[in-house]
Amino acid sequence: MHDLTEGVARFRRDVFPAKVDLFTRLAGNHRPTTLFISCSDARVVPELLTQSEPGELFVIRTAGNLVPAYTPGADGVAASIEYAVAVLGVSDVVVCGHSACGAMTALAEQHDLSGLPAVADWLRHADASRARATGDAAGPELTGDLVRENVRAQLANLATHPSVARALLRDALTLHGWVYDIPTGTVEELDTAVRAA
Repeated sequence: MHDLTEGVARFRRDVFPAKVDLFTRLAGNHRPTTLFISCSDARVVPELLTQSEPGELFVIRTAGNLVPAYTPGADGVAASIEYAVAVLGVSDVVVCGHSACGAMTALAEQHDLSGLPAVADWLRHADASRARATGDAAGPELTGDLVRENVRAQLANLATHPSVARALLRDALTLHGWVYDIPTGTVEELDTAVRAA
């Protein structure tokens, strides 16, 4: 906690004064243009990766950058998607996977998750990803393939959300699939074609 406290002090002393006009404007205006869905992994920081300023991205982070297909009922991911698309009117959605993803590694290597029932249940949202991944691959190659297929599968799940489907039908929303490679800093844009259902 000491490092975090020092970070807040540096923010208040160095960063906030330099951006006071931005924060003043943001206090009454929330108009991000992009919904960015990425992994909870601490090595993946959407604002740093995209060099975005505060207020530019609406961010959802989940283990494995998973987006459950739409179902009625209370769901924090679905509520955040609906708010970003239907209320904030974002024009783009990025689903960003990454290298060395713990969730995808666990699936690729078939880790025993019996001691982590919540994690095991959450990872079922990647079942379609596993089905699409190359069967001949192994180790890091399989994990990399699974990361890419998972981004595609989560984009398909995203399109099942009513607010997303409506925006896609109006051509008011574009979906993008990215894979961030941690050791090289590169971002691969996947060839994805997701349309309204």
